[in-house]
Amino acid sequence: MKVGERLKSPVCSAEVVIVRVDSGVTGPLLCGGESMAVDAVPAADSASAVTGLVMGKRYEGGGVEVVCVRPGAGPLSVGTDVLSEKQARPLPSSD
Repeated sequence: MKVGERLKSPVCSAEVVIVRVDSGVTGPLLCGGESMAVDAVPAADSASAVTGLVMGKRYEGGGVEVVCVRPGAGPLSVGTDVLSEKQARPLPSSD
C-alpha cells in the first residue's frame, strides 16, 4: 500500500484511494475479508447490496486512512482493526 494508490474490492463494488499509511502497517487492506488490489474485479454484481461504504467519506483505523471513491458493502479492515468513518473536526467558535 502506498499513498495515492487506488484499490478495488474483489467482493463488492467498493473502490478507495489511500490517503495515509503509517510506517508500522504490515497487513493488506481488506474489504469484506478479502484483500483489495489495484486490478481486482468484483465477483458478482452488488448493485442491489446494502451500501456500507459511502462515496466521498474518509475511513481510518489500523494506521491507514482512505477515501471512498465508489460505494460498496464493506467493511474495510487492516488485520483485525476495522476502519471507521472519520468524523469532521469541529470549527472554533467565532464569538
